[in-house]
Amino acid sequence: MSANEQRGNSRPGRRGAEHGDGQRRNEAGRTRNRGQGGRPRQYSQAAPGQRKRSADPARLVAFKTLREVSGADAYANLVLPKLIREYQLDRRDAGFATELAYGALRGQGLYDAILTTLVDRPLAELDPAILDALRLGAHQLLAMRVPKHAALDETVSLARAQIGAGPSGLINAVLRRVSEREAGEWIEQLTAAAEGDAAKLAIEHSHPDWIVRALRGALIAHGRDAGELAALLEADNAAPVVNLVALPGLGDLSGALESGAEPGTLLADSATYKHGDVARVPGVREGTVRVQDAGSQVMARALANVELPEAGDDRYWLDLCAGPGGKAALLGALAVQRDARLTANEPTAHRARLVENSMDAVPHDYWMVTQQDGRAYGGEDYAGDYDRIMVDAPCSGLGALRRRPESRWRKAPRDIPELTALQGELLDAAFRAVRVGGVVGFVTCSPHQAETRLVVEDFLKRTPQAKLLDTGAEVAKVMYQDAPAAGHALGEGSTAQLWPHLHGTDAMFMALLTKAAPAE
Repeated sequence: MSANEQRGNSRPGRRGAEHGDGQRRNEAGRTRNRGQGGRPRQYSQAAPGQRKRSADPARLVAFKTLREVSGADAYANLVLPKLIREYQLDRRDAGFATELAYGALRGQGLYDAILTTLVDRPLAELDPAILDALRLGAHQLLAMRVPKHAALDETVSLARAQIGAGPSGLINAVLRRVSEREAGEWIEQLTAAAEGDAAKLAIEHSHPDWIVRALRGALIAHGRDAGELAALLEADNAAPVVNLVALPGLGDLSGALESGAEPGTLLADSATYKHGDVARVPGVREGTVRVQDAGSQVMARALANVELPEAGDDRYWLDLCAGPGGKAALLGALAVQRDARLTANEPTAHRARLVENSMDAVPHDYWMVTQQDGRAYGGEDYAGDYDRIMVDAPCSGLGALRRRPESRWRKAPRDIPELTALQGELLDAAFRAVRVGGVVGFVTCSPHQAETRLVVEDFLKRTPQAKLLDTGAEVAKVMYQDAPAAGHALGEGSTAQLWPHLHGTDAMFMALLTKAAPAE
């Protein structure tokens, strides 16, 4: 007697009996687990009784982060740390959750392109929670060192616990199809059907087409080689390290270095930190050591460091668009060393409170926070009142895509004209508020030529008293001598542009401008 006969599986009419065609059928003669075209349905590797009914905490935190980002327009860099604390993740799990959430957000364009080929309806018709789970699973399968079986089983368990048993079956089936190819194979398949280099790079590096084209134009406009585009896009997808700065005269980095931080490679008095919760670094809780991108440090120091073209007081400084307060705190500490006073202006109430918190470590006699539209400083009440003004203008944020992973999918070309109009108006206001011989630093966290060089060119055309300084040289003075050049000529002066792939910073732009005496 065969083994099947011993188990009773060959008895006629028995549920699940095996027929001559090798398929298992029920009493009605229908095959079990059949899919479309006779293809068996695919399930999680675990047997039903072994399938997990709860979600792994690190994956749950990543999933909840994506739900807040896609469902409530939240920012991942604000949501994720709160969830990590709420679920009390240790350092290892916090790192995993961070890579999973940020990686899935950065790679959303590529993953959605893959999923579109595997799902039998437009992705927009999927429940958003299902789509978020699919993106998380795709990132684990294609871009993380997670065994495929673990990526599948854990994502399905997460879906079962958070979304339901029905959707988890769909998620399991789709992710198994994703796992059939490596990332490079998917990219090769998708780019083969793409038209034009920009479309191919957009798929490969998971950026919207229009941003790829804009960044190519920005490289050329700022004197770089368009051949650097792939490296720039790749740098946008790299997880940024935490940058630290010690407020001059108020803090030092010795405790940070003893805690595992490493000296910064772009400018002095900076450091990078890669070892978990930065709040544990000495000085961070007290505010004398701050988390701040090295590019922002360069811009604040360049404005404070430039020698004023004409003699006069150097006591009154203004940060026109100060929120959330990182540059303001550094400028405030530098102002203390010069016996100068800083006014930090921020129009929105909650961001003004953030500025106050950022400035708290700086002696209070040296600064004040105001809350009004920055364009109001163009009025007669402020004419010629300030010696140095920082205009860190609202912008598209295309220079900080690596730090704000969801932002690339929220921006659109139509956003740019409104922003550039506001940037020009703020620059006009600052120039009216600065004294003759004073300096205005116009800064954006974007390399887009419409938000950088073109704003400055238009301003110079309509403002006869304005003169562009050699910004590239001033920026170079505050960076190490072996740092890549950042300046590019514009008329008689120059502007400065930092790049993620060259400087390891956000793509910060700066133009230093001074006011000449009016012509007689």
